[in-house]
Amino acid sequence: MKYEKLSNEIIKNIGGENNVDSLYHCATRLRFKLKDEDKVNMDKMNDMEGVVTTVKSGGQVQVVIGQHVGDVYKDIMATTSLQNKKIPDGPEDSNEKNGMLNNFIDVISGVFTPLLGILTATGVIKGLLALINTFGWLPPESGTVQILTIVGDCFFYFFPVFLGYTAMKKFGGTPFIGMAIGAAIIHPNLLGLTSGEPLYTLFSGTVFESEVFIEFFGIPVILVSYVSSVIPIIISSYFAAKLEKFLDKRISSLIKAFGLPMLVLLVIIPLTFLVIGPISTWLSQLLGLAASEIYNLNATIFGFLYGALIQVFVMFGLHWGFVAISINNISTLGFDPVTITGLTAGFGQAGAVLMAIKQLNSDKIKAIGYPAFISSLFGITEPAIYGVTLKLKRPFIIGCIATGIGGAIMGFAGAKQYAFGANGIFGFLNVINPDTGADFSVYATIIACLVSFVVAVILMHFFGLKKDAVFEAGEAATEAIAKNDETKLKEVFEMTTPLEGEMIPLEAIDDPVFSSGAMGKGICVEPTIGEIVAPFDGKVATMFPTKHAIGLVSDDGVEVLIHIGIDTVQLEGKYFNVHIEADAAVKKGDKLITFDVQGIKDEGYRVTTPVIITNTDEYLDVIPAESRHVVLGDKLLNIVK
Repeated sequence: MKYEKLSNEIIKNIGGENNVDSLYHCATRLRFKLKDEDKVNMDKMNDMEGVVTTVKSGGQVQVVIGQHVGDVYKDIMATTSLQNKKIPDGPEDSNEKNGMLNNFIDVISGVFTPLLGILTATGVIKGLLALINTFGWLPPESGTVQILTIVGDCFFYFFPVFLGYTAMKKFGGTPFIGMAIGAAIIHPNLLGLTSGEPLYTLFSGTVFESEVFIEFFGIPVILVSYVSSVIPIIISSYFAAKLEKFLDKRISSLIKAFGLPMLVLLVIIPLTFLVIGPISTWLSQLLGLAASEIYNLNATIFGFLYGALIQVFVMFGLHWGFVAISINNISTLGFDPVTITGLTAGFGQAGAVLMAIKQLNSDKIKAIGYPAFISSLFGITEPAIYGVTLKLKRPFIIGCIATGIGGAIMGFAGAKQYAFGANGIFGFLNVINPDTGADFSVYATIIACLVSFVVAVILMHFFGLKKDAVFEAGEAATEAIAKNDETKLKEVFEMTTPLEGEMIPLEAIDDPVFSSGAMGKGICVEPTIGEIVAPFDGKVATMFPTKHAIGLVSDDGVEVLIHIGIDTVQLEGKYFNVHIEADAAVKKGDKLITFDVQGIKDEGYRVTTPVIITNTDEYLDVIPAESRHVVLGDKLLNIVK
């Protein structure tokens, strides 16, 4: 497994598997709900290779991984028993109460997160279809358009079935029971039940006026359309999970396999048609209308506020409330005018990042910033926020202001979202009306995103960054070392090389975790001899089980990670021999690890070895030696204190 080491370290520093109540992931984050958040080792989590940052928000501990978070999640599930772990009933099962807002966010994110990928994918397809219809590239009656329409609608049409699965799983019930409830409320026979004359009408003269076509044991059934609905199935699943847990303790194991789900379905499905469904449908419609009315009070101001604050909401996990409103609006109103104003966020942050790169002109910022800039344009802003703008503060604020201005333009233009699709440049597809095609609001949306980008660039130009003090100090240190001017340096720790080979700049290797500088500054060595020795006096801080990496701490407090090869964790210790134990004291030159260079290469792996100072932030700079080829005993890094 590619991320087994990272998975094990995350679980260890999150407080252990027994501290985890539930775990799921979104586009870039692992989202833990824990029994005791105080057990989390935040310093270790944030220093961990492969973890961008860790935040506590919304009753969750969110570990920002990046776009390969799904692979890390799979490895965690494969190496733990969390896959089969029941999710607690609510905050009362935790050691502390999280509050109503946090519990709401936790439920919404837990129900919707597993579905966002496929929901976004089908939304993009629907957007492309709207584009095809707008420009008349294919006739609407063509077989190609009909098939693509089915592909785009397949998920959202049967949305209650999929929500039934995730909601039941979130509430601690059997997911397939939730799917059965979802399938029941969109059963095709329901369409024929409303074709005749109604038996009578309930609530005449009110906003809840409803025609009754059938009865269940003499009780009137109010038939409403549950196709693509959201709230009814979530509420039904909640009660289904409660009932299942209640009955589970009272039914004989001899008939439990079929008797338990049978009783739950016989109770919950009729209850949904009689009570839960109609009431929750009315609530859904009222929620959608209320959100639209608030938006309509002043769409321009609302667009500015939502656009400016959406990145803050994302940081604290509060955006999930708006995600629920957005999906509900699309299912009940056919569109959502609220959350689409946040489409400009990626462009505002992208402009701020680009100018931060230009103004700081630092190799470390460039290595992190350019990939973050590209991902922001495609709607993934976490690398930009956590890697660049938030750390530098002012670029983050400027990016938010620029996003707010773009949001105000979208609000003024009356932009609406007709599909829950991708963000960034693909988000333009979401605002094309599938019935009427592209209108003024579509072009206004494109202009708004461009304006957000340009405003961020302009504001950064006039109010942005001068050379950061740390970078300036680092450059001064470099110059002082070159001139051997000790008066300009407090202290330089000279670390010798732990292996022989050719030096390669860290940013030149094809591994974003190391090349971005996220783990710290350092250098790479292409080894000519398969031996690692201690580069200083100190101790072994970490010995990885797969033997491909070792962490050391010098007596002076310098922390170094020596990672033999790229992705060599997958070799699971093959070709590596360890000659030291964890926590053991070492002397400079002690043999630590030997490895078969050719054997590793024959397996298809590179042996390029990053040597990283993992506590780089504690020093002014980490500067590689000028040598190109190093042998044991040669200086490798100058660490400026």
